[in-house]
Amino acid sequence: MTWSLFSFSCSDVLWSFLALCFLVAFCAHKISAYLPRKWDTYRLYLLFQDLIRYGKTKQTLKRENWLRAFDVPKRWFSHFYAISVGWNGLLLAIYLNFIFQHQSFPLWLTGILEMLTGVPSTDSQVPQLSTVMVQLLLCVHSLRRLLECLFVSVFSDGAIHLVQYVFGVCYYIILGLTVLCLDHLGNGTGSLLSQLDWFHVVGSVLFIWASLMQHQSMVLLVGLRTGKSGTVETLAHRVPEGGWFELVSCPHYFAELLIYFSLSLVFGGLSLTWWLVVLYVLFNQALAAQLCHEHYISKYDSYPKHRKAFIPFVL
Repeated sequence: MTWSLFSFSCSDVLWSFLALCFLVAFCAHKISAYLPRKWDTYRLYLLFQDLIRYGKTKQTLKRENWLRAFDVPKRWFSHFYAISVGWNGLLLAIYLNFIFQHQSFPLWLTGILEMLTGVPSTDSQVPQLSTVMVQLLLCVHSLRRLLECLFVSVFSDGAIHLVQYVFGVCYYIILGLTVLCLDHLGNGTGSLLSQLDWFHVVGSVLFIWASLMQHQSMVLLVGLRTGKSGTVETLAHRVPEGGWFELVSCPHYFAELLIYFSLSLVFGGLSLTWWLVVLYVLFNQALAAQLCHEHYISKYDSYPKHRKAFIPFVL
């Protein structure tokens, strides 16, 4: 039995579907700006807006009490990264054990991977080294974001929807499995070091640069709420300035896209599945950035008009 469709595996279909959903959501939101104001009171419209917004972008939404009942604190974002560190660390350990100790994957993991990829074959989309590096870089990325959430970020009383929270937890679990799906049989030629190629270096350098860019952006955002001593002075939102904020409203979202793009380079650009992941991240972050950009424009009359929402000079 195979789960493939027109050479697409189940994981390919999943990431394509998620990318399409967020593209549709992005387009629907853009179109909603041209609808009559009475639409703002329709329950279906409010539910849609409630599901795509979080944090400060929810503040201007006139929500009924039944919608607020599904709110959970935005600071629970840290749960996503804690789960990601533990889960992806476990998958990395299992994969390394398979490579060096030649021990088979646990049966439960083999079953999941076969369901996501279809009937086992001798084909592999990517080198072993790429799989190891992407797993490791995902762990590093998640650990950094976890530490930022715990020790850097200053959260207000912002909220996320319960559906968004559950989706976020599932996302990082599926993401780790997706990486392993690309070479779940551990196919490779020679030692890991002998597989090292130029795209591993380029991808890693871009990953480091994008991570530093994202961290710098987070520090600048935190600086809007803290004084020189580092103590929190206000939880109010202000216009961010400096760094990449001079070009876009959400450089941390742009950096997130670059991080996933860099991982595609680590894969040598050979994995269709990972390009679909990048496509999903593009539409997901574009929607979040657009909502944030609109919030800034509506709240601050003097907001710089030259700033784009997400990608410098483009979007």
